Amino acid sequence: MTEEIEFILESAEESMEGSIGHLEKEFLNIRAGKASPAMVGSVFVDYYGSSTPLNQVAKISTPDARTITLQPFEKNMLQTIEKAIMIANLGFNPMNNGDVIIISVPPLTEDRRRELAKQAKAEAEDAKIGIRNARKDANTDIKKLEKDGTSEDICKSAEEEVQNLTNAYIKKIDELLVAKEAEIMKV
Repeated sequence: MTEEIEFILESAEESMEGSIGHLEKEFLNIRAGKASPAMVGSVFVDYYGSSTPLNQVAKISTPDARTITLQPFEKNMLQTIEKAIMIANLGFNPMNNGDVIIISVPPLTEDRRRELAKQAKAEAEDAKIGIRNARKDANTDIKKLEKDGTSEDICKSAEEEVQNLTNAYIKKIDELLVAKEAEIMKV
């Protein structure tokens, strides 16, 4: 295979890998009833005039499956952190005991579980669209090479390789989705 085709295949694979990475990150934001530090990962706190991620102003831990505790590095940040969690609209009600902020994660209702499963499906579909776009771009580049004189056999085998990559990554997305749905629906 020519260098150009290898480059096209590597670019396609890199793009597909990026779609998987993005999907995994999105799945972390979909809570499955079990407390996780990632649940407050999107919260930003006003720290002396600059917007700072919560994990840079407080230690986040999960002592059990239903509780998240936040230990601010500076005590005077307690109210600011509490306010930031309320503004983030995560559906949590933080409690402040003077030293730490405690967030009780409520159990999910059956309807909410179905809603989260739908959200996970939508994210998986977006990732599949990313994979298909990478395939389309790679095939377009291969067609250009064919027009520029690269042999038809080499181009056909490259297109098959792109399709094999696409199938493998779509299968990976389906596996991730099945695992996430099982996690969401488990009571």
